[in-house]
Amino acid sequence: MAAANETLPPGDPAPELLEGRLWVDGCFDFFHHGHAGAMVQARQLGDELYVGVHSDEAILENKGPTVMNLKERLLATDACRWVTKSIAHAPYVTQLDWISHFGCKYVVHGDDITSDSSGEDCYRFVKAAGRFKVVRRTPSISTTDLVGRMLLCTRGHFIRSLERVLAGEEGPGTEAERAENAAAMLERIRLYATDETARKPGAHVWFWRPEGGFRELFAGVGPRPGQRVVYVDGGFDLFSSGHIQFLRMVTEAEEELARQDGWYSEQAVNERRGKGADYGPVFVVAGVHDDEVINTWKGVNYPIMNIYERGLCVLQCRYVHAVIFGAPFTPTKKYLTSLPWGTPDAVYHGPTSFMPFTTDVYAEPKEMGIYREIGHHEFEDVNAGTIVQRIMKSRDLYEARQRAKGMKADIEAAHKQRELLEEEQRKRETTRQ
Repeated sequence: MAAANETLPPGDPAPELLEGRLWVDGCFDFFHHGHAGAMVQARQLGDELYVGVHSDEAILENKGPTVMNLKERLLATDACRWVTKSIAHAPYVTQLDWISHFGCKYVVHGDDITSDSSGEDCYRFVKAAGRFKVVRRTPSISTTDLVGRMLLCTRGHFIRSLERVLAGEEGPGTEAERAENAAAMLERIRLYATDETARKPGAHVWFWRPEGGFRELFAGVGPRPGQRVVYVDGGFDLFSSGHIQFLRMVTEAEEELARQDGWYSEQAVNERRGKGADYGPVFVVAGVHDDEVINTWKGVNYPIMNIYERGLCVLQCRYVHAVIFGAPFTPTKKYLTSLPWGTPDAVYHGPTSFMPFTTDVYAEPKEMGIYREIGHHEFEDVNAGTIVQRIMKSRDLYEARQRAKGMKADIEAAHKQRELLEEEQRKRETTRQ
């Protein structure tokens, strides 16, 4: 049963266990593309995805201090386009009564072992009940890795040209290894650009180069009749609650404008449904800056995430419909009027400011009369800089967490090896039969 501080929320339980309703749980500390990788793979296995988010206290007891608080972590899971519903205070050790209460028959997790403070498998109960499904863990990314980049100030994660890396022309290794890595990266971008079902194309993905303009990488669902196209840009480093709340408020601002114009009237809704399905009034295009651009302004080892990682984080967000890799730091009139969807109806900017501006970056959108600002919000000060400050303020705690993670890794590796050996044994026994 769940611990006393992890009691089931009030409300009647689901009447039955649904094959297509899946459960994923975790800490989701500064939600990154590795978390999103688990979400999208889980969503492909069913029709609905419920996500349990552990409390700050449970994580502290079993793993160490969190960087982001529960409210910030819930904001991130809610924003993932493949998530149906987020559930707060999910028990650290997954309990059958919890997932059954929400009608989830199966739990999905990556092909690694997660252990509690006692070193036991957090999924031992659902595994024993035959209600566990495995997906591939996203390689080369974890919260621990990112904390390590911040503590050690490493810069080896930078990418000079994502376009060349995806063409197999740049990066470490042999020509064959670069080609293999490029294919894997392309496939991940394609996967993260899927719609809310995780099965069909969703978001557009483009490159932009000063000398060559726009080049399409993956086609998605373009702007629909009546939708306003709006543009936002940024580094989106450590894609945090500050970025997510800004994007959500952009969507809400456009929804309010649409409401005033009758978008949500019964007649308008029925007309859209009559042509296939209803949809929202806004198409959000997000420009993501290159690593070199951000590092020029911020120095040290910013960005903490490279452009590929940051782009994946933006792609998985339900408030974004298109991503432009390599977007210019200054959105000029020439650039904006050449967007693949035409000149945007609005260019939005928020109150968060992580990079010092010596000139007005948005001067030309203002002259064009399409510049809009999002007002203040509770997460406006949460960005890569403040996240690093949180970690540096408690450096000793996080270094201890890194060391503990290393020791736990030995236990988890032993669990994994045992599972592999047991699986091989079961296969041999099946063959003999």
